[in-house]
Amino acid sequence: MLAQELIRKKRDGGTLDAEEIGFFVKGLVDGSVTDAQVSALAMAIIFRKLSADERVALTLAMRDSGTVLDWSDLDRPVVDKHSTGGVGDNVSLMLAPALAACGAAVPMISGRGLGHTGGTLDKFDSIPGYVTQPDNALFRKVVADVGCAIIGQTADLAPADKRFYGIRDVTGTVESVDLITASILSKKLAAGLQGLVLDVKWGSGAFMATLEEAMALAESLVAVANGAGCRTTALLTDMNEPLASAAGNALEVRNAADFLTGRAIDNRLYDVTVELGGEALVTAGLAPDRAAGADAMRKVFGSGAAAEHFARMVTALGGPADFLEKYEAYLPSAPVERAIYPAEAGTVLCVDARAIGVAVVELGGGRRRPEDTIDPAVGLEHLAGVGHSVDSDAPLAIVHAADEAAAARATEIVQKAYRVGAPSQVEDRPVIAGRVGPSG
Repeated sequence: MLAQELIRKKRDGGTLDAEEIGFFVKGLVDGSVTDAQVSALAMAIIFRKLSADERVALTLAMRDSGTVLDWSDLDRPVVDKHSTGGVGDNVSLMLAPALAACGAAVPMISGRGLGHTGGTLDKFDSIPGYVTQPDNALFRKVVADVGCAIIGQTADLAPADKRFYGIRDVTGTVESVDLITASILSKKLAAGLQGLVLDVKWGSGAFMATLEEAMALAESLVAVANGAGCRTTALLTDMNEPLASAAGNALEVRNAADFLTGRAIDNRLYDVTVELGGEALVTAGLAPDRAAGADAMRKVFGSGAAAEHFARMVTALGGPADFLEKYEAYLPSAPVERAIYPAEAGTVLCVDARAIGVAVVELGGGRRRPEDTIDPAVGLEHLAGVGHSVDSDAPLAIVHAADEAAAARATEIVQKAYRVGAPSQVEDRPVIAGRVGPSG
């Protein structure tokens, strides 16, 4: 079997069988398929798409390309959440410890930044000492002892996807329902989950630009995951503006610490986190319905139990024992910090969230190539949301940059990303646009 023949077959509209897909996935792991061939097949899939059977075969082959974890020794249900990626999306940092505080086990295997979107692992890399890629023994111990652990893919968990993910990032092949489905679910199914809740984003800052595209992805994910035996639901959430008021790795960790400690909480971020948690608790059998699950989430945030579990997780994975008490001292800061003001005063009508993500990448807070080094300190903070008033005293954002030139470039991008007008022109848009259950 030859990789180039599989590429040609898919390019010409053919259907790959499970054996052919398995051959390709094996080549991803052992290196017998080159980066060029991987990107060519990915591009062919972009244009020709995969059938339902091909999606399942690709997902399961990538899942089985490494170790599949078994949590049968735990006395609590094993659940997780995954976001399809957005800007200012640090939900995982609050959600995992909150679910653990509610009695779930959350072995969260997360990724690094992809395109203009931030990566959960890049955020945790800004915490001194935190081990984002522990061995399986430490991973299992932290999940058992704390109830949650947020880590990256180890070498033996879905290794085929790890390589595929990096190549897609730099070859313009991210926006594919087929490839996103297989990528997300291969990792999640390899984690040995019993339940999964998906945060499928739509809008200017998402990979799915329209609600219809996001619905198609949600339906694909839910169908494949449930077909593989993992009870799964999905929420469709708005990414037409950054979810948190911060974008950038250390800044988003600080935003999460503010949230967990009650110092400052972004309303849209809170709503999405609570609703995703409610879904997950129902999936895990820890709440009778979504309303009760959401109430349980609110309680663990209000009581400080979620913050306690976050602190224990950070410590167990090598971070400072007093991180939540002194996070300002531990997180890196950029040498240049200045306000970005609007060209004219008014009310924010819309924000190009993708442009905000691009500004962070331009600052050095994201990657153009998989091997690029990220500056964890740079980014944007106090981002004005839709409906906020901005003027010469109320800025659009605060930029954190490595130098004045970078700050100037980011300023130009951010100013162009915002449109302001009269308060009466603000569109009332719900942050949660829909839900997809196991039946589709």
